[in-house]
Amino acid sequence: MGRLSRNTAVTRVSLVDAPASHSERRADAIAVEEPLEVRVGGEVVASTMRTPGHDIEWLHGFLFAEGLIRSASDIIEARYCAGATVEGVNTYNVLEVDLRPGVRAPGLEHIRITPGTSACGVCGSSSMDAVLRRVPARLSPPPLLAEQVVAMPQRMRKEQKLFRRTGGVHAAAIFNAHGELELLREDVGRHNAADKVIGALLMQDALPAHDKVLVMSSRASFELVQKAALAGIPALVAVSAATSLAVDLARESGMLLAGFVREDRLNLYAGELG
Repeated sequence: MGRLSRNTAVTRVSLVDAPASHSERRADAIAVEEPLEVRVGGEVVASTMRTPGHDIEWLHGFLFAEGLIRSASDIIEARYCAGATVEGVNTYNVLEVDLRPGVRAPGLEHIRITPGTSACGVCGSSSMDAVLRRVPARLSPPPLLAEQVVAMPQRMRKEQKLFRRTGGVHAAAIFNAHGELELLREDVGRHNAADKVIGALLMQDALPAHDKVLVMSSRASFELVQKAALAGIPALVAVSAATSLAVDLARESGMLLAGFVREDRLNLYAGELG
């Protein structure tokens, strides 16, 4: 769709020669952020702010995390709603979803219908106990060396093309137990990026992903640990800090959780390295 980034005029101010400052007008690339509305049976069930692209993957990952679907076959069809504007132009910002009969209940009533932000995802929608009840089994992380873990964000960064262009998006990546990058998605929202890679795995019938590692360019929040645990992903690596609830959930579920991962160090919040 060619809507990942666009150029806009900005004023660049330099203080290199302070106290005198210098400014110039120039074009700069910014990440695109647009709303995405999800309708099931004509009913609006969710909305988010996201970077367009891989929307069907996001849909699968989001509905899976919400507990509405268990497999890709639960979605009969997902299509962009035509004529979404008064001019009859398809904005590619509304998804109409047909679910397999019987899938609608239970689950749909628990989805928050209020619009979410690109950073919020499904904030606060599930308690830790509710998450643990839905985790396929206690997680068992593959044996990972510290050298493998610190190399993953570096490898991911090389493939963050949209970030290099705009500096305004997060990345989520799936690595295998050998430290090889298998899948990467970028989005203005870290939760959206995670939903996209998990949704892609679901569409490949690759869940639960017991031998995978989720790597995030962000902090490790409760929601991200939740999404990984529900997908059966036993290890989460983040470049920034982990929150208290994220650490608690990782420890309760058996997940390996690493944060503040740099070239020569990391914080291990849960699990053990090989």
